[in-house]
Amino acid sequence: METVSIVLFLLLAVVVSGAVARMLPFSIPTPLVQILLGAGIGLSTSHRVELDPELFLFLFLPPLLFLDGWRIPKDELLKDASTVVELALGLVLITVVGMGFFIHWMIPAMPLAVAFALAAVVSPTDPIAVSAIAARVPIPKRMMHILEGESLLNDASGLVCLRFAVAAALTGTFSAGDAALNFAWVALGGLAIGVAVTIAATRAKAWVTKRWGEDTGSQILVSLLIPFGSYLMAEHLHASGILAAVSAGVTMTYAEISRQAMAVTRMRRNSVWDTIQFTLNGIIFVLLGEQLPGILTSARQTVALTGHTGPGWLALYVLAIVAGLAGLRFAWVWASLKLTILRNTKRGEGVQSPDWRLIAATSVAGVRGAITLAGVLTLPLVLNDGTPFPARDLAIFLAAGVIVVSLVLASIALPILLKGLTLPPEPVKHAEEAGARVVTAEAAIQAIERHQHALAADRVEADIYAEAGGQVMNLYRERVEGLSGRQSAETRAGDKLLREFRLVGVRAERKALARLVRGRDISSETARKLTRELDLSEARYLG
Repeated sequence: METVSIVLFLLLAVVVSGAVARMLPFSIPTPLVQILLGAGIGLSTSHRVELDPELFLFLFLPPLLFLDGWRIPKDELLKDASTVVELALGLVLITVVGMGFFIHWMIPAMPLAVAFALAAVVSPTDPIAVSAIAARVPIPKRMMHILEGESLLNDASGLVCLRFAVAAALTGTFSAGDAALNFAWVALGGLAIGVAVTIAATRAKAWVTKRWGEDTGSQILVSLLIPFGSYLMAEHLHASGILAAVSAGVTMTYAEISRQAMAVTRMRRNSVWDTIQFTLNGIIFVLLGEQLPGILTSARQTVALTGHTGPGWLALYVLAIVAGLAGLRFAWVWASLKLTILRNTKRGEGVQSPDWRLIAATSVAGVRGAITLAGVLTLPLVLNDGTPFPARDLAIFLAAGVIVVSLVLASIALPILLKGLTLPPEPVKHAEEAGARVVTAEAAIQAIERHQHALAADRVEADIYAEAGGQVMNLYRERVEGLSGRQSAETRAGDKLLREFRLVGVRAERKALARLVRGRDISSETARKLTRELDLSEARYLG
């Protein structure tokens, strides 16, 4: 009963946090509100959440990483693939090594392996936290795409580094050669397992649906089970469950192009996943606040081992780590952009050097969030010999402090850095969207004509079918004419026959859209928008 009460308290805090963040007269990120509410729960109640690291990792990370991989714009990610890889892999490795030695030098009481583990968990960034901060600040779309892509990859790379650091802390040994081979299997095996599980699940689901029909609830449940299944299988085979969840999400996008679910299933599934994302992220930040009072008490004892007793040293450590992370990130982003400009110049492409404020904004936007907290809470409670894991509470407190300070810093600095900043023009996708609408409308007209002839063949009242099909085709012709610059007027008809023709048109549009996506003629963002419109149309006509 106590566990149920704690869960209800956490869910209530997540609900209240959203309302409070909107009610405040000034802009404050929702994660900060959730942390404060969690701290209030931790100080005002006798209940304490005893977190099992492995269970916490299993419950929270697979669905969040799966959803990130599923929804991230793939085309935009590929356009800046080199920049994303440099940030997600190169910057993570530099951060782990550089900040690991720095933290160990600053806090000798923290063993080097534990310092590397802390550096690994503070290396991933969180675009969800940035989105919460930027709700009232216009962040360039390209910057957001880069931050999202970076977060998707550095979540995995940072947590894989954490795994090796924890193994070194538990065993007391580390071999670079063994680590390299192990890393290859952990990474490649995890990616392959995620792809295999997703393809197998979607094909089995499509096979069952084709023969016995589609059940919306079952379809949604399958999508919820895929990340957990990928994670468990990868961990069972000693590969990376984190990477398996990421690759499963990415594969889900392409698997659904050829095996489409019903419109109503897709809409309900999106709503379910939106709720899960909001709930899990909210609970993580509330748990962070709830754990802070207890963590602070234990962390003071650890700090005393270094010869310091005042709690101000804890704040100093946090600020020093945040400054180190920001400095490394700024230097890496600056160097990466300079190399990109140099490569483009050698190819004869003129590229304007970006404003330093844009580089600073990209650096400040590297906010730490849910993944950092989830990762640090997975530190083992004890070593292999049964002794307590060294400096665990201090590492958790420092990671929590980095999250809070980075959120506050970004919420203050981003509006200042982006205000009045002249940005490169964003690519206009109106022409791409209009072209896709014309292609799908023309495909619908052809399908309706074929269906019209099939219904009217050998029938006495052929005029009825010709009239109904003609009215629906007029709707599509008006769309084509409207997109071509000519005026159009809406025509509505609601009888059963008209709905049948409309459904034929919508399904033809969907097939044409799938061809455009497979041929990479349109971006994933445009495809997602048009798919949602088709889902709404199909659901309305079926109703």
